[in-house]
Amino acid sequence: MTEPAAVFEDLRTEIASVLVGNEDAVEVLTVSLLTRGHVLMEGVPGVAKTTIARLFARATGLDASRVQMTPDILPADITGTHVYREATGEFELQRGPVFANLVIADEINRATPKTQSALLEAMQERAVTIEGDTLQLPEPFLVVATQNPVEMEGTYELPVAQRDRFQFRFRVETPDEADELALLDRFDDDPDLGPDDVSQVVSVEDVLSAREVVADVYVARPVKRYVRDLAVATRERSDLEYGASPRAALSLLDAAKARAALRGRAYVVPDDVKALAVTVFAHRLVPGTEAELSAVTADEIVADVLEEVEPPERAPDEFRTDDGTPEDPRSGERPDDSIPEDPATSE
Repeated sequence: MTEPAAVFEDLRTEIASVLVGNEDAVEVLTVSLLTRGHVLMEGVPGVAKTTIARLFARATGLDASRVQMTPDILPADITGTHVYREATGEFELQRGPVFANLVIADEINRATPKTQSALLEAMQERAVTIEGDTLQLPEPFLVVATQNPVEMEGTYELPVAQRDRFQFRFRVETPDEADELALLDRFDDDPDLGPDDVSQVVSVEDVLSAREVVADVYVARPVKRYVRDLAVATRERSDLEYGASPRAALSLLDAAKARAALRGRAYVVPDDVKALAVTVFAHRLVPGTEAELSAVTADEIVADVLEEVEPPERAPDEFRTDDGTPEDPRSGERPDDSIPEDPATSE
């Protein structure tokens, strides 16, 4: 089995040879890749949203395609269509860019809702239907969409159903002073530096093997209850029209398992859930009139929920061996209501 922590470290190190900062973005992409999720990257122009996705594709060796979303692009331009070949007198299937391991949908909110919906089946079912024929997409399959949250003219807001297909909405921020100076130095020395300078460091087999490890990560019953309590708390908010769906709760659970695995743990702790709750939940929420009048954002609402919902207390060292190292919970019996202590915070 390929360890997810090793996959992430290899990707992080290789991508850092070009990318300055934004290691959190690499982690989010890795988590989604290992949990069959998709990522919506949001940020102002020039913060390297598309570049991050291209670097990730190169380092993973995934077959990648890029679709520049515009108001005049049609669903068939994404999924494909049957084309008549005069030489043979027959219709031939011409597959669209969605038939790739990693699909970069650049400025997704510039496409019409009809075109955006062309990705719904692909993202959920990992298949597309072309003129009545359902075709499976390659595995692994990851959609990375970008959008500019500032310039709204000529854009179409993603509908709730579309947003709910994204496991994460990750905001790419402007780099801090140290990172921006390092960026200026790096590209002053090598102006042509780009995704082509990144080498493949993991294989598809590594990814699929690491996925199996993530799937086996243990989640104690109190942690599952904590995930559900967070989702229910958003549904009960008076300032929200709609809270987090069961699919959102499942996405958070899967993401927490991957985060634990990237840190070398075979079990989830409440901090894994807390660290990811905003990026998994916020974009799925529908603020009500009360929130809009108060100018309260979905991110702030999720942050409030995290403050209000009490996380479960960690139990003693049920899953530790005599020398204090974590024992793999997959190797034996364990009580459902026990939570191993996070070694990062234990003495």
